[in-house]
Amino acid sequence: MKGIVLVTGTDTGVGKTHVSCALLRALRRRGRSVAARKPAESGCAEIAGELVPADAVALREAAGADEPLATVCGLRLAEALAPGIAAERSGASLDMEALVRAYRARAAAVDLLLVEGAGGLLVPLAGKVDCAELAARLGARLIVVVGVRLGAINHALLTLQAARQRGLAIEGVVLNHLSQDTDSAKKTLRESLARLDPAPILAEIPFADDGVDLLERKLR
Repeated sequence: MKGIVLVTGTDTGVGKTHVSCALLRALRRRGRSVAARKPAESGCAEIAGELVPADAVALREAAGADEPLATVCGLRLAEALAPGIAAERSGASLDMEALVRAYRARAAAVDLLLVEGAGGLLVPLAGKVDCAELAARLGARLIVVVGVRLGAINHALLTLQAARQRGLAIEGVVLNHLSQDTDSAKKTLRESLARLDPAPILAEIPFADDGVDLLERKLR
């Protein structure tokens, strides 16, 4: 796995950061050089007068990087809204052209640049630019994180369909268990998705599993 991947999800709260961190650690185990970026993060807590992007902090740690946090995540927002909306309400902005240039330059210096999106694939990041458009501008392949819960099939198929309509390459799907419950819908999700969509399922991460070993085995 090389180049640029953008990790998106079928919704917010499905485990994008968890999967992103697992993938970064798995790649580092395999001796790959990695870097991580989070274009914008909303819902940041204010600590000592500074907005702290918790997801970006986790990504930086997983990548083993000493880069400034402002480099990993350039736009931090207090309101827990879609970044594009939170930015508009706060008067902040994101220079997408500069961001794309910087990300491409960083990607050229490592084996893999992982970019974590916000919410789902069509969530606005800046103005009308959503995660799908960012992936297209970067030439990034998508990893789609599916939270294992009732309703996941519809959300997953819609996300994959939207990605293909935008002409995006799909690296694969990661199923992430959000609880210990094992009802029938959750037990059959993997089989159903494999039957209904050609996207490869990279891993199925059990609840409370860090996912590193599972993803590392997939990289071999």
